[in-house]
Amino acid sequence: MKITAPISTPAEVEPLVRAGARELYCGVVPPDWIQRFNTSGVNRRVFGNLNGYADLERVVEKATGLDAEVFLVLNAQQYGEQHLDALTEIGARFRSIGGKAAIVADISLIASLAANVPDLDIHVSSVATCRNVESARFFAALGANRIILPRDVTVAEIAAITTELPELDIEAFVLNDGCVFEEGTCHTVHLPMNKGGPICIDNYQFEYQATGGGQPQERALRRLEQNDLDYKRWLWYRFGNGFTSAPNGYPWGPCGVCAMPAMHAAGVHSVKIAGREGASERKIKSVELVARVLERIEAGEPADEVRKFAVGLRDAPSHCASGYMCYYPEVRSRHELGDTEGKLLTAV
Repeated sequence: MKITAPISTPAEVEPLVRAGARELYCGVVPPDWIQRFNTSGVNRRVFGNLNGYADLERVVEKATGLDAEVFLVLNAQQYGEQHLDALTEIGARFRSIGGKAAIVADISLIASLAANVPDLDIHVSSVATCRNVESARFFAALGANRIILPRDVTVAEIAAITTELPELDIEAFVLNDGCVFEEGTCHTVHLPMNKGGPICIDNYQFEYQATGGGQPQERALRRLEQNDLDYKRWLWYRFGNGFTSAPNGYPWGPCGVCAMPAMHAAGVHSVKIAGREGASERKIKSVELVARVLERIEAGEPADEVRKFAVGLRDAPSHCASGYMCYYPEVRSRHELGDTEGKLLTAV
């Protein structure tokens, strides 16, 4: 199982590979794209992209020298017909300099790249919302080599896809950045915090009225207010525990390291670290954290021991115990389930 890490500058290549990443992904906004279409929207992130083709070539050259692969993000949900030729040209240029794969969500672009740049691998972005076997089979028929599963699939669902479609590489999220809603149905942009941030983390205030007006009954009001508090708590975890790190530098936030033994056993090809816009130090510590867990898995350590080690890495198990920080909470509670899903996970 490989670690896939984000980069936004050529300077991040070497430290991330040295920390344990074997796959790197990045975006680029070519100047001729802006001149032609008057937009920077080549991919789903306005920020966190490389500056241009020169940086992209440096990234590929550095990564290749360190035996790592580079993937280019072209993952807007939909592009206009006028964009497809330009995007296909970008994919061809990326392949010509040694790039390995394009990360794509738009079905038309997948078909165009498969037809016109056949030696460029196609990774289906999580933005395409491929969540089950039949959807993965559809994208494979279009020419995809890999499926990047959306956030909030379960480990059991991951195992079902890897079992049914062993010819596809499967990539799953393991650390950082949680979407509040399903990413593939979100049509907003992601601004940095000083520009307002994603609208889904706005601090909405709620007022309640009973049907017909007036205050709800006291019991109902208490339940609604508790629900609001739980939602705010979940949001805080969903966005990196307030975008903070543990004292040892390991990042807080959505996390699936406890699920890595089960994902490894299920045949997951790569685990994805999110956050192209993040600081370099955060990316490096993220890769270090995941690599420490992966090292124990590959050494054959029992899954329960790996999970205990993973929980202790940031020295604050209460955050893990809350369940709000988990990409895959069913793994956290696998010994408490005792139901069908728990038995399936144990089998995995």
